[in-house]
Amino acid sequence: MDRLKCIANAESALLEMDTQAWSVRFDLLADPNRLQILLALHRAPGICVGDLAAALGRPENTVSQALRILRQPGWVSATRVGRSVRYRLDDPTVHELLHWIGAHASGEGTHT
Repeated sequence: MDRLKCIANAESALLEMDTQAWSVRFDLLADPNRLQILLALHRAPGICVGDLAAALGRPENTVSQALRILRQPGWVSATRVGRSVRYRLDDPTVHELLHWIGAHASGEGTHT
């Protein structure tokens, strides 16, 4: 392949993808605490913050702060049910990324 064609191919790759958005995604996923929260939400959609904190062995305040960060880009949604707030993974791309790294959603590949 000639040099100009290589350059054109490399440039077209950059134009075809929103690299800024993917950088943000990978930055959010790079934090082990946030990744664990996403994995837990993937497996237990509709969990409340107290139960999520108990499952992760972290203080509710820490989990709440991480959930707030994950809600900003729309990855996680919250629904009020009575006096509690239920959280769920709400971004299909993140859902697929979690599957790609080996995560299973509720009922998938679980053995009881």
